Amino acid sequence: METILHRIQQIAINEGIKITAFEKIIGASKGVLSRAINNGTDIQAKWLQAIVENYPQYSEAWLITGKGSMLKENPQKDPEPDIQILHHPKVPDKKVEQQAIKLYDVAAAANLRTLFDNKDQNILGEITIPDIPKCDGAVYVNGDSMYPLLKSGDIIAYKEIHTFSSVVYGEMYLISFDLAGDEYLCVKYVNKSEEEGYIKLVSYNPHHQPMDIPVSSINAMGLIKFSIRKNTMI
Repeated sequence: METILHRIQQIAINEGIKITAFEKIIGASKGVLSRAINNGTDIQAKWLQAIVENYPQYSEAWLITGKGSMLKENPQKDPEPDIQILHHPKVPDKKVEQQAIKLYDVAAAANLRTLFDNKDQNILGEITIPDIPKCDGAVYVNGDSMYPLLKSGDIIAYKEIHTFSSVVYGEMYLISFDLAGDEYLCVKYVNKSEEEGYIKLVSYNPHHQPMDIPVSSINAMGLIKFSIRKNTMI
């Protein structure tokens, strides 16, 4: 009898990718789908939702029930909005009617920790948007690790994380950390690591491999709330 897992495999085959690459694209840890397929176990609903969001050309009804056609008759992905909410908590965040979010130059601040500690410095401007979750600041994206969800030059707004116990696995974070004396700043999904005392940083771009870093190396973190993209410079 065909199961949801079999239909997930069909999507991966149809897209010409391996299950491991499929896991990266939907933001799942390595082995989440492959173990379920091999063991015949269930997967969390959030991964089904992630598949639907990343592959809108496939029928959600077919994926869940097996009924109907695999592909939608008229597949159309909604155009990417100028402002995209990236964090969808189970309990909705308290929204502010209108707030001015400071846009910072993180490169001028030297690192994210310094930026968090000195909120009145390195300000490039302010962003005023009504009816959005409370944010502590915003910075420009640098790099393509989250492409095409985020691309270099996009603006991301964040909420500071002051204790690691507040981290929600599977969410997207702005992270500053030290490794071998070098400091890194990146935007990644944060997942659990198989190694004790570590976390796994996962990119949306399948060309970037996941990496495990020690929790002790983290200097500062911010939960990404939304992004802004300039669709034209005219």
